Amino acid sequence: MSHIEIDDLTITYETADQAGRFVAIDRLSLRIERGTFVTLVGPSGCGKSTLLLAVDGLIQPAAGEVRVDGTPVTGPGRERAMVFQDFALMPWRTVIENVRLGLELHRWRDGDPDRRAQRFVELVGLAGFERHHPHQLSGGMRQRVGIARALAVDPEILLLDEPFGALDAQTRETMGYELLRIWREQRQTALFVTHSIDEAIVLGDRVVVMGKDPGRIVDALEIDLPRPRTLDMADSRQYVEYRRRVRSLLGPGDAAPQAGSA
Repeated sequence: MSHIEIDDLTITYETADQAGRFVAIDRLSLRIERGTFVTLVGPSGCGKSTLLLAVDGLIQPAAGEVRVDGTPVTGPGRERAMVFQDFALMPWRTVIENVRLGLELHRWRDGDPDRRAQRFVELVGLAGFERHHPHQLSGGMRQRVGIARALAVDPEILLLDEPFGALDAQTRETMGYELLRIWREQRQTALFVTHSIDEAIVLGDRVVVMGKDPGRIVDALEIDLPRPRTLDMADSRQYVEYRRRVRSLLGPGDAAPQAGSA
């Protein structure tokens, strides 16, 4: 049994004029193995973020099913945690208070929540910034807080919706490698949405390429690059071939802009 099983998933929305329904995802099926890092890449509007929301249980499908360890997903659960692009931090809370928020919402009883929050503040490299508020942090630091908050609740599955999309290219690259460092220590199953081909290849064990109208899987590539990943890999013949293959799957009109690699 795969950790995440998606079978014939169809997700629809009512159109603005209520004259019909827009099909965001059509009969999509996917298997994700435990402990793997899977990246989703594709053009805007292909349903990448919608798929993540369905796995998190925040959207109910019109047809099909998402299962985690064989159990159908009917709503959010503590075994799944989401990291959003816009940081989603509480501006009146300090770093450690923001990280502790997830523990509070889940009514954490397994040990001292403050000590646990401190552990993950340190894991993401923010020791010394515990009492800072979000407006006192850079974009990359705010995203670290979001990652720490998600990890603190001990999820089995980490869902990341373009978490570095709002960052500049250099910070984005740094954060990508930091995320891989954290993932190596925690080893959650990760599903990561991106528009960047380079980011998808460098981070992923597998790159799932999506197309749109309606949202569907075009192909999935196993990325046979050694870990830990390094900057030098981008110059290798194997990496260049992966990049060429993903671009060809996206098509000339859908090739994702390279906003920075990870």
